[in-house]
Amino acid sequence: MKGLRLAALMDVYLPIANMSVNGLLLVALGALTGILSGLFGVGGGFLTTPLLIFCGVPPTVAAASAATQVTGASVSGVLAHNRRGGVDYRMGSVMVVGGIVGALIGSLLFRLFQALGQIDVVISILYVFMLGSIGSLMMREALAGLNIRQSKSQKRAAKRRHHPLVAALPYRWRFYASGLYISPLAPLLLGTGVGILTMLMGVGGGFLLVPAMLYILGMSGKVVVGTSLYNILFVTMVTTMTHALTTKAVDLVLAAMLLLGSVLGAQFGTKIALMFKPDLLRLALATTVLVMAFLMFYGLSIQPTEVYSVIDL
Repeated sequence: MKGLRLAALMDVYLPIANMSVNGLLLVALGALTGILSGLFGVGGGFLTTPLLIFCGVPPTVAAASAATQVTGASVSGVLAHNRRGGVDYRMGSVMVVGGIVGALIGSLLFRLFQALGQIDVVISILYVFMLGSIGSLMMREALAGLNIRQSKSQKRAAKRRHHPLVAALPYRWRFYASGLYISPLAPLLLGTGVGILTMLMGVGGGFLLVPAMLYILGMSGKVVVGTSLYNILFVTMVTTMTHALTTKAVDLVLAAMLLLGSVLGAQFGTKIALMFKPDLLRLALATTVLVMAFLMFYGLSIQPTEVYSVIDL
């Protein structure tokens, strides 16, 4: 009986989601996001949002509130990388402009699917596709890194410069911190795509942005993580404001609990990164992502307990 009473006291009421959830569970999810941010330079929203959905939080509220929490988790990361010169502000600012445009486009798409009553399905399908794709790529890269028989020629091929399509774009600028001389249209378009995904899925976009900056733009590895977090910080700020003003799906109580955990988790992320091999960490993250993709796909394939629902018009 005491255990049940203690569990009841730990429950927190979420006004926008209109439900009660264990507060310690929300703090733990936020801590996981903070650890991932410190380890890999990703916002962590790509795991936070589906985990919130598994906890029963409506997908619209989960996506909007996760974006709020990712904003806070990115601040400390940007400051840390700035101290060691790990942020390309010129490249990041171009991406931020594209991200703001993408967030506005994403808000229109969000309201369109919401009006059609299909936003929950769209968010779930996007997560299955994105988690499955990214998880597969990460798994392949981690296994390749652990393979000690990998030839030197293969390693050199993986370190190629920017994509030929990027080289073909006009109006080139110099990005000194990244060591690049490319068209600003490339990071602008990349930022726009990330902004749309941030609005629809509540993710920071780092899990897409970091590989794209490395393999498409050909940026220097020492500035990729810091520049990614710089972009995530501003794009998620705009996304949060847009959600609050248009969809009204931001649950401040939920975001505060997640933010509390992420601040604590971010302190441990960098320490854990020094304890294990990067390839082993990537392998663990890839396994987690693929499991999440499978669970979300399974949830889409089974018949829900309530086939019909009543909504306020």
